[in-house]
Amino acid sequence: MKAKKVKESRIVNTAQVLSCDLNNYNTLFGGVLMKKLDDAATLSARRHSRVKECVTASTDSIDFLCPIHQTDSVCVESFVTYTGKTSMEIFCKVIAEDIMTGERRIAATAFLTFVALDENKQPVIVPSIIPETDEEKFLYQTGKERAEIRKLRRKKSKELAAYISIEKPWDK
Repeated sequence: MKAKKVKESRIVNTAQVLSCDLNNYNTLFGGVLMKKLDDAATLSARRHSRVKECVTASTDSIDFLCPIHQTDSVCVESFVTYTGKTSMEIFCKVIAEDIMTGERRIAATAFLTFVALDENKQPVIVPSIIPETDEEKFLYQTGKERAEIRKLRRKKSKELAAYISIEKPWDK
């Protein structure tokens, strides 16, 4: 399978911040931003793997670095940064831009992992990536470490799940 350039998976989506998307602090709801991240990352994964369905395997981190206001536009950029056999790590950066002044700032960053599926819902092999820019190269070089941390965290999550009750709280 032929490797693909990172830029082939890049998705850029810019939108205005609507009043219905604001929390009681008049800033963008974190959950609204999380949906935007998942939407963009899904498209990056599908664009890279060229399959009908990709599923979110994990959201490794979402770091909210500064608030996004109603006077801002919000730009979500996502692209594949590292691949395993059937999984793809997607990096998302969120750039808030004050529409009045033009000031731009990194508002959030996130790493999500997706698995490409065939028509039988089975994982399929995905192409490796070719990083070109300094940003892409840095994210690729640090990707293996994040993948190892992800595997350990998943193992710990499964261990935890074995101890978590599934009883209805009102039946206790």
